[in-house]
Amino acid sequence: MTEETPGFEEKPDVPSGATSDDAETEAAATPSSEEAAAPAGDANQTAGLTAQLDQVRTALSERTGDLQRLQAEYQNYRRRVDRDRVTVKEIAVAGLLSEILPVLDDVGRAREHGELVGGFKSVAESLETVVAKLGLQQFGKEGEPFDPTIHEALMHSYAPDVTETTCVAILQPGYRIGERTIRPARVAVAEPQPGAAPATAKDAKEEQASDEESGGGEEV
Repeated sequence: MTEETPGFEEKPDVPSGATSDDAETEAAATPSSEEAAAPAGDANQTAGLTAQLDQVRTALSERTGDLQRLQAEYQNYRRRVDRDRVTVKEIAVAGLLSEILPVLDDVGRAREHGELVGGFKSVAESLETVVAKLGLQQFGKEGEPFDPTIHEALMHSYAPDVTETTCVAILQPGYRIGERTIRPARVAVAEPQPGAAPATAKDAKEEQASDEESGGGEEV
């Protein structure tokens, strides 16, 4: 039986020419299999995160486009609603004021004949103020060119002093609200004489100057 000598322990075999310290350093410098596989795992994880980020960016771009289209549709809807609201209001007001036009015609005739006096005058002026606040506007003047879109010709004649079809008398004024015509102006129109050459302003001035020169040369 072999006896072990106390105080001595077995040491691992060390190659010749190398000390135990060199062996420990070499072991520490040599990476293990787990450490060698770590960089490859990190690269795969980075690629996966990049792919997920691209998907999130694509989804965000699509949702942003949907939101922009929805916002544009909402703005168009609001504009249509506002435009329809104004139109409905104008139609309602026009329907109401069209029933008051005969009263306004009576007020106008009374004013022309000097009968708009006293309490009747105050009531008439208050009525005209109210309809003006509702947007009612009166139009139609003598001497303006005839426009079939806003004038209604009730009388027709010829006149030598007009160069185009002209409103020579306003039988009933016209009324409008904004761009909506409630009633056209009812007028009497005059046209140039058939076959007569239209006189221009320049010709009239030349004729007047000629008359003045001939008159100035005469002896009194």
